[in-house]
Amino acid sequence: MNKDQKAALVDEIADRLGEASAIFAVDYRGISVPQAAELRTQLSEADATFRVVKNRLAKRAVERTGAAELDPLLEGPTALTFVKGDAVMAAKAIATFGRQNEILEYKGGLMDGAPLAPDQFSAIARLPGVDVLRGQLVGIAASPLTGLTRGLASLVSGLAVALGQIQERGLVSGEEDASPEAAPAEASANEEPAPPEGAETSEETAEISEETKDDESSEEAEAEGEDSEGSENDEGSEESGSEEAEDEASEEDK
Repeated sequence: MNKDQKAALVDEIADRLGEASAIFAVDYRGISVPQAAELRTQLSEADATFRVVKNRLAKRAVERTGAAELDPLLEGPTALTFVKGDAVMAAKAIATFGRQNEILEYKGGLMDGAPLAPDQFSAIARLPGVDVLRGQLVGIAASPLTGLTRGLASLVSGLAVALGQIQERGLVSGEEDASPEAAPAEASANEEPAPPEGAETSEETAEISEETKDDESSEEAEAEGEDSEGSENDEGSEESGSEEAEDEASEEDK
């Protein structure tokens, strides 16, 4: 590899480092060419690339991009995975492939500009992918809406049943409501207006008049009786007087 080729390779690594959202460094010892091709295919689904690099040239690219955290990792056989898509899916692919083939020891890396230790890499690899998380999120978001929709449908159904029962009883048309209101109105119309306080009704006036007449009649009758008794007494006294006069006259004749 001549000088120009080396310079082109450094530029390529530097560009990949600048574009990647995550970089994983692994020890590629023991991987075969077919296995490397299979791993690249799996990583392409996460928009990631797998590349074996020369440490000396990679350090130049790291120095140029300012990713100094990767410099200690560039010792021994090293392959870099440049992730532009789903970092979780890429980590899962590397971890699963290494576990199945007992190769690809994770050295370290960067994610969103921060160092990513081996234990953090393992934790990320156990997470569900972005697509799975989106599906779960949609399910979580749709679950309350589904419950709300079912609840509203049940409420509307119950309301419709209740209204139907009310209509059957004749409460909706207002027939039963109108009759109780009409009855008091008719009753009030039939009732005679109450006389004002302190005033006598015509019936009471008539009764008082009749009582007054009866009292006057009884008083006249009593007065007449007293007059008749007086006249009788006078007549009796007159008769007795005449009898006495006659007796005195008969005694004088004698």
